[in-house]
Amino acid sequence: MFDLPGSANHNQHMDLYEEIVRLRKDGRRGAVATIVNVRGSIPSFKTAKMLVRDDGSIVGTIGGGCVEADVWQAAREVMESEKPRTLTFDLNQDPKYDTGLVCGGTLDIFVEPILPPADLYIFGAGHVAASLYKVALIAGFDVTVVDDREAYANRERFPEARQVIAEDFDKAAAQLAPSESSYIVIVTRGHHDDMRMLRWAVQTPARYVGMIGSKRKTITIFKELQQEGLPAHLFDRVHAPVGLDIGAITPEEIAVSITAELIAKRRKVERDLPHMSWFHRRERESEVEPKS
Repeated sequence: MFDLPGSANHNQHMDLYEEIVRLRKDGRRGAVATIVNVRGSIPSFKTAKMLVRDDGSIVGTIGGGCVEADVWQAAREVMESEKPRTLTFDLNQDPKYDTGLVCGGTLDIFVEPILPPADLYIFGAGHVAASLYKVALIAGFDVTVVDDREAYANRERFPEARQVIAEDFDKAAAQLAPSESSYIVIVTRGHHDDMRMLRWAVQTPARYVGMIGSKRKTITIFKELQQEGLPAHLFDRVHAPVGLDIGAITPEEIAVSITAELIAKRRKVERDLPHMSWFHRRERESEVEPKS
């Protein structure tokens, strides 16, 4: 095992870290591979890092050759799953790593995803929205609050929000560009505004779309929007009523319920959860019903 001069190692890491910041700022993905353990002699150094961008390009190196090629492929998979992995390579036993560059030894490489910020757009700035803003902020979401009432949508009520927009809902939405890492929660003060925002939200690539309200209200809005010409499948991913069924009653409890569902979506939880959404419950029940 050998190490590189400190200054070269430092410069490589600084360039890589700066690129990570740039990727996240641009809303892009990546994965960082780090050599975390070495035994024997390898063609690189412990803590060597390599960043794989979402377009397949790389910054840095962990030694080149077949090991780096395998790690590159694993990094692509980590970006997709959004879950870290540890890879172990035995350079003594596997002949494919004998390229003339390898001195022998084993190494462990930790591959972790680099994800864009989780942007949460809250439409409505009432009591539930104010509590949701606080809980979601603690959970690591970058929050934008939109309401057409300046008395509600202001920095005094939402001091740490990324954006606070006090403008007509349709005009405000036209300024926003949700991505596949964005989350939208609709908690306005009325049926009309909820429907306006849902009309817009289901046509965005947002990872999550949720709307507060009763089962009856939800069905009514879905039907009205479909009558306007929106395809029915656009509503399949809508969480309505929003949140997990934890018996929430107060605005604070409802905020916890909603944030829990946001986290589950963010972390790609696969097991069944007690969603409040009647539509998600119906879909789950239909999957387990015995077929005659």
